[in-house]
Amino acid sequence: MRLDGHRESENVEDARGQGGGGGRFIGGRGIGIGTVAVAVVAGWIFGINPLTILGMLSGGGSPVVEQQAPAGAPPATDPKARFVSMVLADTEDVWRAQFSAIGKTYREPKLRLYTGSEVTACGGGQAAMGPFYCPADEKVYIDLSFYETMRTRLGAPGDFAQAYVIAHEIGHHVQNLLGVSEQVQRARQRSDERTGNQLSVRLELQADCYAGLWAHHAQRSRQILETGDVEEGLNAAAQIGDDAMQRNAGRQVVQERFTHGSSAQRVTWFKRGMEGGKLEGCDTFRAAQ
Repeated sequence: MRLDGHRESENVEDARGQGGGGGRFIGGRGIGIGTVAVAVVAGWIFGINPLTILGMLSGGGSPVVEQQAPAGAPPATDPKARFVSMVLADTEDVWRAQFSAIGKTYREPKLRLYTGSEVTACGGGQAAMGPFYCPADEKVYIDLSFYETMRTRLGAPGDFAQAYVIAHEIGHHVQNLLGVSEQVQRARQRSDERTGNQLSVRLELQADCYAGLWAHHAQRSRQILETGDVEEGLNAAAQIGDDAMQRNAGRQVVQERFTHGSSAQRVTWFKRGMEGGKLEGCDTFRAAQ
């Protein structure tokens, strides 16, 4: 990716080194490393958000929201943090313009870097969960060690693959601002498990399409892509499909348990966003399949 010389976002919080190594508390009970491991594995196998499982394992109910430790900007000499900051800035530019075009104002999210574990308004976050977005505080959370996991364990190397991960989570922020996430949540509460999972798949595929939409406009305005970048992004989308994750966990592929979409679906919608670059082209909820 060509990001040298691009501006860096002022919305990055650096909380690395502040995490509680033994685990945080949710709902009054301690969440240790073993519990987190159970949550992550169960999430991969059964297609459930690990944060939801952690809430159940910790006694249920609403999570106790603890005060986050103050966090400043990352050091200017940290290349990984600068990369994340430049990608975030690029998403800000793209989505500000997209919202303006439909008569809305884009509210920029924060991106919080952490190490190990972190308190969020959605409950306790752990590095093993991978990057995630919390709508309650409008923040994207990422432990940068996940990028090494992408390269060595998920078979998804490359800087554009890393940028795709951030753009996907920003896609969830866009859904939150547009009210899509709330509508899906209400519909899931009225639905059976199978229908609820199908709604989750459409929500995730739309976030993939929004990631592609970002790439379309970033390339059009600032020529960020280099040879091989598109292939890196498509490969990353394929490697984190539900069918690929189930196979990697040694399980039979069960489509009814999909919550993010198959590898083919994720690739298709990411490509659709990249090629079309239009919000209406990412309406996964009106798509026949």
